[in-house]
Amino acid sequence: MRVFILCTGRSGSLTFARACNHITNYTVGHESRSRRLGSDRFDYPDQHIEADNRLTWFTGALDRDFGNEALYVHLLRDRTKTVESYNRRWVRYGSLIRAYCEGIHQISIHRLDKQRRLEVVEDFYDNVNENIRHFLKDKEQVLTMHIESIAGEFPTFWEQIGAEGELLEALEEFTRKHNRSKTGQFKLFKHETKFQMMRLRRRIF
Repeated sequence: MRVFILCTGRSGSLTFARACNHITNYTVGHESRSRRLGSDRFDYPDQHIEADNRLTWFTGALDRDFGNEALYVHLLRDRTKTVESYNRRWVRYGSLIRAYCEGIHQISIHRLDKQRRLEVVEDFYDNVNENIRHFLKDKEQVLTMHIESIAGEFPTFWEQIGAEGELLEALEEFTRKHNRSKTGQFKLFKHETKFQMMRLRRRIF
């Protein structure tokens, strides 16, 4: 069986994957095939657990390749905390939230004030979770889990997939901090400013 952890991102998926590394009868990946294209993107082996928030943009292919044969986990984190975490990542080049803003909505982030940026992140959170719920509505094997109460919910997940290994060590992973966001979200990195100047020169000349 394959297991897919679906989420918005910034919701504990990396920690979840590290906890799953203590399972001995499954392989585990975190965004392990995110740079692959076509069918290669979904060439996950059997008895594999994959945590990748970008899979929420490929639900058609997930349904095509795995359908009801897989178990799907909808991993949730408190809305306010998730939004705050994503709102600290605007400066990251290639950030998913920037791609959502500039690519999907075609809104330049440099025209947004702090309040408007926050609204974009809230919109992102709501839309991604709604897409996940829509995808899962006809699936037979679904678990909805909350990172804030994961200590009580993870043993249920462990039992449902028939996991073998060290459950206590897996639970210990949730007491550690992984992939923390940094502050300073409204400053531009020097390399980004330089890139903007290069684009401006192209337009002029």
